[in-house]
Amino acid sequence: MPIEYATLAIVAALFVLMLAGIPLGVVTLTVSIVTALAYFGPAGLGLVGRQIVGVLENYSFVAVPLFVLMASLMERAGVGHDLFEAMSLFSGRLRGGVAVQTIAVAVLMAAMAGVIGGEIMMLGLIALPQMLRLGYDRKLSMGAICAGGSLATLIPPSIVMVVYGVTANVSIGALFLGGILPGLMLAGFYVAYILVRIRLDPGLAPPPAAERHAVSRADKIAALRGIAVPMMVVATVLGSIYAGVAAVTEAAAIGVAGALVAAAARKKLNLATVLGASRQTFTTVGSIIWLIIGAVSFVGIYNLIGGADFMRRLIGGLDLPPLGIVLVMMGVLMLLGTFMEWIAILLITVPIFSPVIAALPFPAVGDVEAVKIWFGVLVTINIQIYFLSPPFGPACFFLNSVTPKEITLQEIFASVLPFIALQVAGLALCVIFPEIILFLPRVLGS
Repeated sequence: MPIEYATLAIVAALFVLMLAGIPLGVVTLTVSIVTALAYFGPAGLGLVGRQIVGVLENYSFVAVPLFVLMASLMERAGVGHDLFEAMSLFSGRLRGGVAVQTIAVAVLMAAMAGVIGGEIMMLGLIALPQMLRLGYDRKLSMGAICAGGSLATLIPPSIVMVVYGVTANVSIGALFLGGILPGLMLAGFYVAYILVRIRLDPGLAPPPAAERHAVSRADKIAALRGIAVPMMVVATVLGSIYAGVAAVTEAAAIGVAGALVAAAARKKLNLATVLGASRQTFTTVGSIIWLIIGAVSFVGIYNLIGGADFMRRLIGGLDLPPLGIVLVMMGVLMLLGTFMEWIAILLITVPIFSPVIAALPFPAVGDVEAVKIWFGVLVTINIQIYFLSPPFGPACFFLNSVTPKEITLQEIFASVLPFIALQVAGLALCVIFPEIILFLPRVLGS
């Protein structure tokens, strides 16, 4: 069968199986096995197995379960609650201060974890009840939580960047550096949007007096002490990477040790905490591994039957300038984000897109390595958009799992639409001005 028809048949099979409700990892693995058998006969099963083993042997993937465990330990130790309480000391005099405080806490939690689900659920349990009690607009509150939580895709240590770096053979440390400024820029956009909306419509948030409460000096010191150890963990993990002391995987192990210290400092280090965090890690990583197995086997077999060459010819035949090809790829990622898991999107598209991008000239960006970092962060921003975008929008589902029953999923989806627009604007700025991404890798990367 010509590769053009085979591609159409494969895409149709993927859609039909996903619409039947079969998990995506099983769908991609099934399609890859059927394709391998159709093209190579019984020997195709061995080809599928070799594709899987090659990826799971990659040492850098060990960072994924370690960062998930680190995040789980931090969450169960109550670090998020302490962080929210500490940040409240600086937001009491600002109208909309709790919403701004939520974004700030989301940034700090992203730097401690890199896992979106737990962060959004934590903010939903801590920040949302407080904002609703004070009289904040529900949509503004929920949008701030989902958008703030999604920053974990960009702000290191980001599991999305770990997977991208392994898949595209790009330095994970350089990707971490490249994501810092875009992440902070988007956080600034969210804060500015919240303050402008409240300034235009004061009814969206209570006056500052309603949010203030008397706090003694001793309480302030205790609150700041409560976040000192977690912040030291973050500094140690990222500092060890950028100082060249440890690779990303070793730094993740240091982060787990630091999370245990943080839990001990808060007197939360016990068997229940460790077992609960381990169980959560096994569940999360287990689902990720199934997606990796399915997606990698699918891409590997598709490439063996000539799929990668076909897609490169297809993209190259668009007769577009290099920047136009980047925009087409961003559009494809956005489209896939409406019905596919983020890790499957990366593992299916990156092996096809990355070589094409590396072969194109981008004088405004720099050499090939700079182009790889720039494109990697653009993809990561796109994945952040995916986390909010309906109808899939995992961030909205995470929040919905902890909200009161009267709040519907449709209302949460409506609340994130302005923030999706801000994310698209941030993506556009990073395309037009590559230095937003490349400044820190160029200054600190060496």
